[in-house]
Formats: sequence, C-alpha cells, structure tokens
Amino acid sequence: MFAIIEESGHQLRVEEGQTLTIDLRSDAEVGQTITFDKVLLANGGGASVIGAPVIEGATVEAEVIDALVKGPKLEVQKFRRRKNSRSHTGHRQKYTGVRITAINVPNLEIKAPAPEETAEPVAAASEE
Repeated sequence: MFAIIEESGHQLRVEEGQTLTIDLRSDAEVGQTITFDKVLLANGGGASVIGAPVIEGATVEAEVIDALVKGPKLEVQKFRRRKNSRSHTGHRQKYTGVRITAINVPNLEIKAPAPEETAEPVAAASEE
C-alpha cells in the first residue's frame, strides 16, 4: 500500500516502514508522532482512491526518528571577469527524519494481488 502526500509544497510517495526526510520542524522531538492530512492519492493492492484535491479523512502517520538531519553542503560561487569581483557562499539545509508508521484511508479495501496462473508446459509432439 502506498500514498502520495503533500508536505511543504512537495509531493512525496510514501509506504509503511519507509524512512524519509522532510523540511525541518523545529518543534519535533524524537519519538513524537506527526500526522500528514493532505493525502492526494492512496493505492492498496490494485484499488485506488484519488482525492479532489485531497482525500477526506485520510491521514498518514509518521514517527520522528531524528529531529535534525543536515543535508549536503551547497556551495555558490559568483565570478565576474575583469571586475575583481568574487563571492563564495554556501549553506547546509536542515531536515527532520521520519519513519512512516501507518496509512489510514477510509473506504479503501486492501486487496491482495491475485496469484498469477502458472501455465503448464506443453509437451512437444514426438515424431515417431
């Protein structure tokens, strides 16, 4: 089962047990539960529910596993030739690490995928 949620202007595809990083939430503490209520789409074993624009009553719950995760260092260099003008700046974006614990969608019946039918090998006609 997976869902597509909207968080801080980004659309994320999430599954139960998945670990991901979201924009920093300064009030988040390790072990705290975060609830995402903007669920745009949910799919459970072939049955899908699509929101218009969101699914009413659907939530995705996540547990904070790391309150502060630093992203990669981004460096910005500006150079203007013949002007003796150079600047060098950079920063590291801060994120919050979360693990998806539950996807709750009303009116979505999770169906197990149908087992694939195995074809029996066809015996080749022997020439006698």
